[in-house]
Amino acid sequence: MRNRTATNEPPARAPELEQLHRLVSDGSCAVLSLDVFDTVLWRRVPRPTDAFAMLGARLRAAGRCPGWVTDTTFRLMRIDAEKRARKRSLSACGEISLFDIWREMPIEVFGPGDLDDLVRAEVELEREITVPDLEIAEVIGTAERNAVPIVLVSDTYFTADQLAHLLDRPALAPLAEAKTFRSHQHGLDKASGLWEIVLQELGTRPEQIVHVGDNAVADDEVPAKLGIRTVHHARIDDDFAGVLDRERESTDSFGPPDRHLHPAHGDAGLTTLRAKAVRAASEESGEAVGVAWRFGAGVLGPVLTGFAAWVAERAHRRGQRVVWCPMREGELLSELVNEAAAARGWDVTAQPIWLSRQVTSLAALDSYDVDAVGEFIGRSYRLTVAQLLASLHLRPGDVPALADKLDMLLDQPELRERVTVALTEAPHLRNRLAATVTAACDRLLRSLRAAGALDGEEIALVDLGWGGTIQYQLSRVLRRNGIGVRTAGYYLATDHRSSRLSLAGQAAEGYLGQSGWPHEVVYALVRSPEVVEQCVSARVGSLIDFTESGEPVLGPFHSTPTQDLEWCAVQDGIRAFQRSWNRYVSAADGAWPELNRERLAAIITAALKAPSAAEASVFGNWWHDDNFGSSVVTDIVPRDLLPAVPYMSPGDLDDLHMRDAFWPALLAAADPQLGAAVSALHSGALDPAVFERSGECPDTLLRFRTEDDEWHDAQRRRARINHNGLSFARLAFESRGALDVSLAIPGQPAIVRIDWIEATAYVRGDPEPRTLRWERAEDFAGLVFADCDWLGGTMVEFHAPHGAVWLPLATRAGGPITSAQITIAFASLPQSRSGLAHRVPPAPELARLTGRVREELRSRGVRGIAAGGARLALRKMGGIR
Repeated sequence: MRNRTATNEPPARAPELEQLHRLVSDGSCAVLSLDVFDTVLWRRVPRPTDAFAMLGARLRAAGRCPGWVTDTTFRLMRIDAEKRARKRSLSACGEISLFDIWREMPIEVFGPGDLDDLVRAEVELEREITVPDLEIAEVIGTAERNAVPIVLVSDTYFTADQLAHLLDRPALAPLAEAKTFRSHQHGLDKASGLWEIVLQELGTRPEQIVHVGDNAVADDEVPAKLGIRTVHHARIDDDFAGVLDRERESTDSFGPPDRHLHPAHGDAGLTTLRAKAVRAASEESGEAVGVAWRFGAGVLGPVLTGFAAWVAERAHRRGQRVVWCPMREGELLSELVNEAAAARGWDVTAQPIWLSRQVTSLAALDSYDVDAVGEFIGRSYRLTVAQLLASLHLRPGDVPALADKLDMLLDQPELRERVTVALTEAPHLRNRLAATVTAACDRLLRSLRAAGALDGEEIALVDLGWGGTIQYQLSRVLRRNGIGVRTAGYYLATDHRSSRLSLAGQAAEGYLGQSGWPHEVVYALVRSPEVVEQCVSARVGSLIDFTESGEPVLGPFHSTPTQDLEWCAVQDGIRAFQRSWNRYVSAADGAWPELNRERLAAIITAALKAPSAAEASVFGNWWHDDNFGSSVVTDIVPRDLLPAVPYMSPGDLDDLHMRDAFWPALLAAADPQLGAAVSALHSGALDPAVFERSGECPDTLLRFRTEDDEWHDAQRRRARINHNGLSFARLAFESRGALDVSLAIPGQPAIVRIDWIEATAYVRGDPEPRTLRWERAEDFAGLVFADCDWLGGTMVEFHAPHGAVWLPLATRAGGPITSAQITIAFASLPQSRSGLAHRVPPAPELARLTGRVREELRSRGVRGIAAGGARLALRKMGGIR
């Protein structure tokens, strides 16, 4: 493990700031000109007008504002008053003072006091929420060392005294002698004549001046036309503006836009510092790496910075000098917690430690409890039988009953049950399993002692969370072995499974959510955890065991050079944000406010629910390696689902299982129309019902027939119609041995065009899945149609809600099916439920019979044709086509 620390590293600079330092220090700049607001000073609010809402809250708390004037109401009043004042202005450009604005406010509403008091209150608020930009302060210092004079050019309604009061900060001391040009002073703003006054009064050639500002027109375009060299220091670039928009859309329905603002310190500078970190991405690294950096700096960086500070604060208050961060996430999390503690002067140290669900689950296993053994095997569904036996230190010869199943995956219920019985029915195997568990427990405890994790009365774990499984299993191990060490857990979020920790008396706290609440936040994380886990994890395999000396034994690790570069960029972006944030924390001598958890929850929830197309193009290509000891590698965006995207509705994404797609929203981001539909639903602009069929909402239903000739209901999915007029369904089932499946595709009378049906099926006794596909006319000609007619090609008319197409899975795959996943892409035209409407003529009988003969010949050979003929006769007698 590497223990990378960034305490002494300066924050990454945006490219334009690197250029600015060179211009000021190399003698090519005779005058440095600076914009004031959002350049020299920035406000701890997302938008400048958000300060007005804070002012309303402050006046109301002081008894100067009536209760009926809410924060939002006051903000709108203040905005409208400024507009009115500018309309009444006698200056050429509508320049005004703060006094002019307040004269348009209903002064009598704000109680005793005069105009000066109200203006002073606004100026004092501005003083409290404005922050000297430390990066620009460095530029100012460079200018002072190189004897480069500085001027300030600002579009502002503040008077000279008011502006001087705002700029009177130790970090900006060199500005005390700077000449100031204010729009209110001259009656002209920067876009309409102020720059000509600046050049005239300075008596300097334009090319000798370098101006820095955030406004694309007033600070860049206009002065550049006059020959002034400009450095556009945009506060928020276009990419980050899109991120803020999606967060606004995702949260607008939950409250007013200013609901995350603290009355005293706004958003604590979160918006500005995110924007700074995002802009620091190297332009030379390539687009994909830049996307990864921005995701780290703008999304995960703030969330994990807040989490790390919370962990350090909780540990500090509880007197926990050491907290332990399980690998693979522990490498980065420990670094972030250490940085947070150091910035605040707390005696808290975070250390990575080797722990995993696999090793703690095995060490805590009750080998004499059949249900517990079955549950353990069930969690190993991505392992083969041979891999499971190896993890239990059993040789194939030790379990003869499983000799013919070694290469089979444990994702089939019948097989898991058989393995459970094989490992628990014989006393000598139960004893062997017990010995394995005891040895695993000893190795785990040996490793913990060597690390020093058992030296105190409590071991506090820091992890991303979700179910708290590692803490729960570890507490059982410690209790079973009579070790009087309690466990505690600090998690980013936990779901309902963490309640078992509470019932066991083990503290488990969640930062963004706890025990599944708030539901929207926790569900978003737990449903699509993959990108967060991958971005935070170290580039090593998962822990599968310990050596006898307590050293970690790691499973295989799979990646690509491209993914490694992007992963590095994400983590460097995370570090960049935290360094920038902690720099202001340190500069404020501990007085800097902490991040708002609700706001951070909105950031991560919006990112998971509505990733951008650029994010989808990067993270969709990442590999996922299972972390329970298997060698299975899957794509975050499954390749088999990509062809189905044009058929999907937003609700179909919600129906996908974790095994179908780790991050369903990436599929939406890959398709502009589907992505727009998802965004519209999340923002409340569309009702989900627009994608449902009118009247009764039908379902696609899957049933399967087993070897005893019994039919069983499996899954059903809502049959939606998307923006393309298309529909999608994915259904699955598990069985001891299925022969056929029945698909009631539209779930109502309808004419259906079936574009394709694909089945991924596991045949009993075969570890490899079979992929079966129906997409051509000849594929459908040989099928059985119950209460529906094949119309030719891939067209089928369903006459009733239960009308169904039968797929002969076992015949096509070569044996009974133990599990299968069926995907259907189709388009349907609903028909009358009365049955009185005209029916389309079915395909000719000869074509159907020819197709069935072809199907029998392909699946069963010549002998199958005779048997098939008998079946066809029986089915026809029963009214099945």
